[in-house]
Amino acid sequence: MEVKIGVQYAPRELTLESAQTPAEVEQAVSEAIAKDSLLTLTDEKGRKVIVPVAKIAYVEIAESSNRPFGFTTR
Repeated sequence: MEVKIGVQYAPRELTLESAQTPAEVEQAVSEAIAKDSLLTLTDEKGRKVIVPVAKIAYVEIAESSNRPFGFTTR
């Protein structure tokens, strides 16, 4: 699943592919906000993304989309 995190004063959003379910990511975000601490998520390759909750502008949680490649017709 794809997670996008908007960070205040950053020109680009953080994007990662996570093996967690949307409910697990939502719970992690909610807990981090409640504790006013750091949001820590791990991507599919085991890399960690750590963002201070005070700097989060938004979090977008979406299922991964299979992007078409090559010569396809729609």
